[in-house]
Amino acid sequence: MNDSSWGPPRAAGYFEPREPARAVPAGPLRDSGEAAQTRPMSIVPEPGGGVPEQRPDGGEGKRTRKRAGRDLPAAIGVGLALGAVILASLFVYKPVFVGVIAVAVVVGLWELSSRLAERKGIRVPLPPLAAGGTAMVVSGYLRGAEGAWVAAALTALAVLIWRMARPPENYLRDVTAGVFAAFYVPFLATFVALMLAADDGAWRVLTFLLLTVVSDTGAYAVGWKLGRRKLAPRISPGKTREGLAGAVVFAMAAGALSMEFLIDDGAWWQGLVLGLGVALSATLGDLGESMIKRDLGIKDMGTLLPGHGGIMDRLDSLLPTAPVTWLLFLAFVGTG
Repeated sequence: MNDSSWGPPRAAGYFEPREPARAVPAGPLRDSGEAAQTRPMSIVPEPGGGVPEQRPDGGEGKRTRKRAGRDLPAAIGVGLALGAVILASLFVYKPVFVGVIAVAVVVGLWELSSRLAERKGIRVPLPPLAAGGTAMVVSGYLRGAEGAWVAAALTALAVLIWRMARPPENYLRDVTAGVFAAFYVPFLATFVALMLAADDGAWRVLTFLLLTVVSDTGAYAVGWKLGRRKLAPRISPGKTREGLAGAVVFAMAAGALSMEFLIDDGAWWQGLVLGLGVALSATLGDLGESMIKRDLGIKDMGTLLPGHGGIMDRLDSLLPTAPVTWLLFLAFVGTG
């Protein structure tokens, strides 16, 4: 999720603070070579909420920063298209939705491996990860948790073997990143397939998606209006404690309604617990990917989805929320 969605428009944003500028002699003009060097992601907001803009004459003007930090019409259009694909595959023929999960996993792995190679020089073995990730999702749906664990173990082994075809330099670094990628993307996504396998699996998955979206919406709405105190300023300056409170309240309310009306044998109080778990895990997932992106020095993991970034920018809060939701469903209503 975007870092700008948890705080007020002027006080928070995705971009990091600018490093202090090197002092230069005062004078009417400054040579471009004397300008302080800044990190690529740094943009300093002016007191009035705008950002500096270079005029043709070399001076600085002021332009208003976009409030949402993204192309809102494109974001809405892409969101509606994705929602239509998800709902159609989820309720028409569940195996098709398994394919949707697998495609998202493979694209997410491609984005993550590409950014690691570009920014850190880490060569993650993508072919065994893509094949193994697909196997994890399918095995989880057809064979349950045991099948998913076996597929995960074989994927890790395949990563170790595949990397042996290249020189031994940086072998440990590359396979460590590969095993991390296998856990972070396909293994966590497999819990969505586990939820789907239940008799009322489509409704469980819908509840999982709905609560995650509602949590992010609550964080956005409350943080935008009331956000003042930073939640984790070194990781994601745009997120506020007020936004987190909004995420919890919205998700708990949606959880109570969902468990009462959508889930077989569910109770409203279980939905409160579920909503709390979703809000916390989604927030931690969002912060976790923010850490990865800051370490890599990038804003988005990709550009595949206009107005959203990449697939991984949409999966950041969903992936860690999937096992939490599956576990709570298992505790409250069983495997189905």
